[in-house]
Order: sequence, then structure tokens, then C-alpha cells
Amino acid sequence: MLSFALGIGTQNSQGDWLEVYYPAPLFQPASAIVEAARQALGDADSETVSFLPEHCTALATALREAGAAEQADLAEAFADAKRPLVAVFLGEDHAPASVPEVYLKLHLLSHRLVKPHGLKLDGMFGLLRNIAWTSEGAIDVEELSARRLKARLAGRPLSVDCVDKFPKMTDYVVPKGVRIGDTARVRLGAHLGEGTTVMHEGFCNFNAGTEGPGMVEGRISAGVFVGKNSDLGAGCSTMGTLSGGGNVVISIGENCLIGANAGLGIPLGDRCTIEAGLYVTAGSKVTVLDDKGEAVETVAARELAGQSDLLFIRHSVTGRLECRTNKSAVALNEALHAHN
Repeated sequence: MLSFALGIGTQNSQGDWLEVYYPAPLFQPASAIVEAARQALGDADSETVSFLPEHCTALATALREAGAAEQADLAEAFADAKRPLVAVFLGEDHAPASVPEVYLKLHLLSHRLVKPHGLKLDGMFGLLRNIAWTSEGAIDVEELSARRLKARLAGRPLSVDCVDKFPKMTDYVVPKGVRIGDTARVRLGAHLGEGTTVMHEGFCNFNAGTEGPGMVEGRISAGVFVGKNSDLGAGCSTMGTLSGGGNVVISIGENCLIGANAGLGIPLGDRCTIEAGLYVTAGSKVTVLDDKGEAVETVAARELAGQSDLLFIRHSVTGRLECRTNKSAVALNEALHAHN
């Protein structure tokens, strides 16, 4: 069994799922827990099982007897729910077939139970609706006007924070040991390792993130993973697989520095640096220098993908893009990035 989770969510007026919150999802749960939950819910086969508050007492008892105290406590709390309840049993890692399955996989990523690219997310965009994320929760965009009028007539302001398929991560998961300057800039499904700081202009998409510790003042696009002790300077960008990177998975190794307003379109190994303002794409022509500063060859940047100890700079006179040996590693300021 890949995962089991109990969730509470939101549906539109047609009964379609908009979002689901899983307080404590399990990754690779014991078979006894799964069987106990299935028997209590009376469903031996379905991957997504809706249930009612009146089922929670029996569910809690079964889970407690199976040794799942946290899940049992959760089931007991769900007995007072006023929103739709769901249990998801993911037997294997296949492409998600429903909104509850998508949200469970996004939770597994943000809970750090799985790293980016560790789960199949194919077809998820076709399952997720465009949602207004408001002061009254998730609302189907098609129903927003009616809900806004209803709120006004009741004397309640209804504020729309954003319109998107994804919510912000911190409304669902706040991982231990992270700092986030602007929570709207980290989507659910981001994986932020302990010791990560995301400053106000930093951004992290779903199925992407950091090993931690690290400093993020730039953009981590979908699919990009950043190694330990690496620093993404202010305004820098990484090219995701959804925005021009094709099938190439962009990653950044350990102890790397992407300078302010720089950019990256190839995977980097460890201890690499890109100078401020320089965007290195796969097709960029790079003059490779030896340890004496002499030109050896000119190659496409993709031929340097994944290599360590590289320094990418722009020659101040000729303007050519050069690659030298990086003789200094990035050392994060431990006091500045402390999370206790």
C-alpha cells in the first residue's frame, strides 16, 4: 500500500470535489491499519471512499485496535465534521484518477514523505478545477458570484485571495524548521527541507523544492530540486519542465549559488556558481577555460549538465559566456538562516 489518509474537504453545489485536507497522511502504512479502516468503512476495493460523521466512532475504534492512535484520534475529531469526509487508499503509484488522490499526493510531498519526482502526477491538471481561494474557503469559480452576493446580504465581506488550481501550502502543511516570508508564494505540493528559508520574493512550485538547509530568494519552478546549503539569489529563475525545459529535469546540487537575477536551464552538480544576471540555457554557447584561464573549447551548456565545481561568468570585455573551475564553495550564514 502506497498511502492511506483520512481527509476533510470541500465540494461544489454539484457534489464535485474542489479540495481535500489530510491532517496526517500515512506513507506505506501497515497492512493491519489499512484492513481495519476498510472493514470499518465497509468498502474492500475502492481507492476513494466517502463516509459520514456517524461512521467515525466505529472507524476510530478499529484504527485504535490496529495500533494507529493518531489516525484514531483524527477519526474521533471527524465525528463533529460539517464538511464532506473521505478516506483514500492508494495501493500503488499510478496517475491520479480523482481530486482526492491528487491532493493526497500533494500532501505527501509537502509533508516530506516523498521527494519531488517520487510520485506520478500525470493528468492532474485535467482533474483540478479553477478555484477562488477566499476568506470563506475554496469556492468553484462558476459559483463565486452567487456566494459573494450571499455573503454581502449576510453582512460578511468575502475576500478573494487568488484564483488558481492550487492553494498555498501553509493552509494545509507547515513543515518543521522552515521560514517563509510570503506564504502565498509556496504552493501545496512543494517540498521544503528543514532549514529552508523562502524570502518574500522567493517562490516554490509543486513537485519541487529543497533538501535544506538553503536560502531561496528566487524562483524554484515545477520539477526543480535544490540540494543542501545552496543559495538562490534575489530574482533568479530556474527553468521547469513545464515551461520550456522539455523532458530535462533541472536540479541544483549542494553548495551552489545562483546569483541575483540569474537563470538556469541545465542541471548543476555540486559547488557550482552562476554570476548575477547571467542566464544559462541548454543551448548557450560556453567557452570552457583551463586552470590557467586559457580557452579549451566552446560547447553548448547542455554538455556541462550535472558536472560539479563550475563557475559560469560573462567576460567583462568580450561578453562571451565562460566556464571556469569554481574554487570556492558557498557557505550559508548559519546565524542568519537559523530556524529555532
